Amino acid sequence: MVKICCIGAGYVGGPTMAVIALKCPSIEVAVVDISIPRINAWNSDQLPIYEPGLEDVVKQCRGRNLFFSTDVEKHVSEADIIFVSVNTPTKTQGLGAGKAADLTYWESAARMIADVSKSNKIVVEKSTVPVRTAEAIEKILTHNSKGINFQILSNPEFLAEGTAIQDLLKPDRVLIGGRETPNGQKAIQALKDVYAHWVPEDRIIATNLWSAELSKLAANAFLAQRISSVNAMSALCEATGADVTQVSHAVGKDSRIGPKFLSASVGFGGSCFQKDILNLVYICECNGLPEVANYWKQVIKVNDYQKNRFVNRVVSSMFNTVSGKKIAILGFAFKKDTGDTRETPTIDVCKGLLGDKARLSIYDPQVNEDQIQRDLSMNKFDWDHPLHLQPLSPTAVKQVNVVWDAYEATKDAHGVCILTEWDEFKTLDYQRIYDNMRKPAFVFDGRNIINVDKLREIGFIVYSIGKPLDPWLKDMPAVA
Repeated sequence: MVKICCIGAGYVGGPTMAVIALKCPSIEVAVVDISIPRINAWNSDQLPIYEPGLEDVVKQCRGRNLFFSTDVEKHVSEADIIFVSVNTPTKTQGLGAGKAADLTYWESAARMIADVSKSNKIVVEKSTVPVRTAEAIEKILTHNSKGINFQILSNPEFLAEGTAIQDLLKPDRVLIGGRETPNGQKAIQALKDVYAHWVPEDRIIATNLWSAELSKLAANAFLAQRISSVNAMSALCEATGADVTQVSHAVGKDSRIGPKFLSASVGFGGSCFQKDILNLVYICECNGLPEVANYWKQVIKVNDYQKNRFVNRVVSSMFNTVSGKKIAILGFAFKKDTGDTRETPTIDVCKGLLGDKARLSIYDPQVNEDQIQRDLSMNKFDWDHPLHLQPLSPTAVKQVNVVWDAYEATKDAHGVCILTEWDEFKTLDYQRIYDNMRKPAFVFDGRNIINVDKLREIGFIVYSIGKPLDPWLKDMPAVA
C-alpha cells in the first residue's frame, strides 16, 4: 500500500490530502502538524477551516485511509511520498526583508525528513516557494542522506478559496516539476499515478523543476495584475462618469481577454497574491532585472492605492471627519464563501478609518471576534507564521465592536462599508437599515453588489466603486 504523508495541516494540506484520500481508497494518507489544537480540530466535528464541501469529504475518509496526527516523525519515516505544505512567510528582517520568502519552516522540515528517513522518499513541495527552493532542499537532503535516495518534485497548488474542493476534484491542470534524470522521471510518474485516479491524463503537465515553481508565481501575478488593471480603470471611470461594470463587461466580451477577474473592488487579498508578487519582485532584483521587478511592483502599488482611495472617499464624504462616528463594516474575509482573512483589504480599510478615530461595528458571517481583533492589532506579515509563534494575546482595539448580525452592525451608524461580497448582503432589508441609521446615511460599496438606484430611492448617499458619482460626492476629493 502506498503511503502519503503531508507536513502541514493548513488551507492547502488539509483539503488536498482529503481529496487524495477520497479518490484513492488504496492509498493511506496522513496529515501531520506540530500544532496540537489544529490536529484536534481536524479530528473533531468543527474543522479548523471553512470550505464548501470539505466536511463531507473529511467525514467520508477520516479513520479509513485519512489520518490527522501530531506524530510527525512516525508518519514521515513510513511514507513513500511526502508533501511539504508549511508556511513560507515574507521575511520581515534581514536580507530581502519585505520581499523575500522566509524558508525557516521549510528548511527545518527538510532536515527532519533527512533525520528520520530509513527508505527512499519522494519529497513534494506544495507550499508556494521561491524559484530554486527545490535545489536548496535537495542539497539539505542529499548532504544528510545516509545513503537514502531523495527525489524532489514541485507540485504547486492552484486552489481558489471558497471553491477549493471543486478545484481539487476538477482541476484545470496539475503541474508536476522534476529533475530530467531517470530517477526524476520515475518520481514524476509516481505522483502522476496518484492524480490519474481522477484527473484526465491530458491535464497532468510534467515540466522541469524551475518551470513548475515559476508557473505558480506567474499565475498569481497575472491574476492580481488583472484585478489591479480593472481597479485602475475604476478610478478613471469615477473621474469621467463612465461605469466600470459596463467597461469591464465590454472588455471581457473579447475572447482573447475573457470575463474572469475583471470585477472592480476595494482591492485584492488572500494569502498568495501579494506574497507571490513580492517574491517575484525579489527574484527579478536578484537576477539583475530591475525593470521587470518595477513592472510587477506596480500591481501591488495600485492595490494599495485602491484601498487608500476607498478610505479617503469615506472620510471626505462625511464632512471630512469620521472621528467618533459609528461606521458599520459588512464583511471581513478577503472574499465570500471563506473564513480566511489573510491580507484582506478590510484590514487596511479598518486601520485607515481607525486612524481617523472612527468607531467600527464589524459583521462577517464566517469570521469570529478573536480573529478580527487579532488581525487589526498584528503587524504586516505576522499572520503567515504558525499560530504558536504569533503574538499571544493581541490587545483588543477599543474602537472596534464585533457583532453577529448586519442590522446590529448598522444600527445608529453614520455609514456602511460593504467589503466582502457575501450573498446575504445583496438581500438585506436596506429600508430597515436606513430607518435605523443616522442621517445623512451613507453606503460605500467596495464590491459593487448592491442596486445603487434602489438605495438612492430609499434615501442613502451611495458610493460604488467605479460607478458615476452621487452628486453629493462630486465636489469631494477622492485622494488626500
